[in-house]
Amino acid sequence: MRLKGRTAIVTGAGSGIGKAFAMRLAQDGANLVIADIRNHDAAAVEVTRATGAKALGLHIDVSSEADTARMAAETMGTFGSIDILVNNAAMFSTLLLRPFEQIPTDEWKRLMEINIMGVALCCKAVAAQMRSQKRGRIINLASGAPLKGVPMFLHYIASKGAVIAMTRGLARELGTDGITVNTVAPGFTMSEGVIEHHHHVDFSRDGAIRSRAIPRDEQPEDLVGTVSFLASDDAAFMTGQILVVDGGSAMI
Repeated sequence: MRLKGRTAIVTGAGSGIGKAFAMRLAQDGANLVIADIRNHDAAAVEVTRATGAKALGLHIDVSSEADTARMAAETMGTFGSIDILVNNAAMFSTLLLRPFEQIPTDEWKRLMEINIMGVALCCKAVAAQMRSQKRGRIINLASGAPLKGVPMFLHYIASKGAVIAMTRGLARELGTDGITVNTVAPGFTMSEGVIEHHHHVDFSRDGAIRSRAIPRDEQPEDLVGTVSFLASDDAAFMTGQILVVDGGSAMI
């Protein structure tokens, strides 16, 4: 119960990796806000049934400033604090893998709105409350892909490279208020969304396994311990860092 009495917002937590994060933080004692554009209510009920934690489901589009502001306001109204933000929501599994010249401009723009602006807007929404508390944990989900230059989805790796850069800048801006900002970079993970889209599995799975020091599939559960650590007091003096959790594929 290392997070007992704390409140965590997890974006994109209606399913997949985000729901796994929410489950673990709830097991650690946190109150949970499940922010997603789908399955948010069902996931909140599932978290409560599985862990006994209090959970609130909210329909949130992270690319909307109005939605992210409402997310923070409803979290405060329900739980009275915002202690942890996990920026997990992103476009990935629905993307078609293709040469960069073939990526439509509109897809570039929408992906940047979600994967980059979504992170910035969620951080903006919670910053004032975390500053007033003189305490907070922001955990951004990046990817191992920009570290290795994975081809065929240039807009995605560009967006996750931006998340890494934003993590470092925000760590400098927020550190004096007791707020840490760190990044988790997963490898290719067999989440619900990925399994549903076979083109990602066909393109990436075998090569990802071969590249790892621990040569097996990565599961969402492989990531939750790292997020739990970064959300806790054990990581109070750690900020601006990127933790790569990919079985030893990218070693930095």
